[in-house]
Amino acid sequence: MDEGTKSTVSKLPLLTVRASPRDKEAWTARLKEELTALIQYVKLNKEQDKDWFHVECNKTGTRWNGKCWYYYEQIRYEFDLEFEIPVTYPTSAPELKLPQLEGLTSKMYRGGKICQTIHFQPLWAKNVPRFGIAHSLALSLGPWLAAEIPDLVGRGVIDSFKK
Repeated sequence: MDEGTKSTVSKLPLLTVRASPRDKEAWTARLKEELTALIQYVKLNKEQDKDWFHVECNKTGTRWNGKCWYYYEQIRYEFDLEFEIPVTYPTSAPELKLPQLEGLTSKMYRGGKICQTIHFQPLWAKNVPRFGIAHSLALSLGPWLAAEIPDLVGRGVIDSFKK
């Protein structure tokens, strides 16, 4: 993890409520913490002129969708982003999906789920329940985009995602 990422993550609030969507009232408290952390992360990104995603959830906070984008060689590449909160949350991290990129890189699973197993899953496991959606975006999706998009562009695979 680079120093910029460490600095950003250190400014995100850590979560305290250990609840999944099955926990009804406790989930409401967890979702409030999640949204607070996401708002803080968006605010930090905007202050640093590093805005790179937009997400929103359904009323229960169990399904999320939005967009993420990555600038490479002064060109913006934009992708749909979606994920669901697993029933084992927060013990298990959400599986972030970029369905438009399914099958275009070996660091992706069926359905467009990005690979998080080697680098992110152990970090998440050490930080249950303190990490949440904002941490997942900052420590999983952000680095994944930084590693994969330049490669995909270099191979000429994602020209159609230019914005």
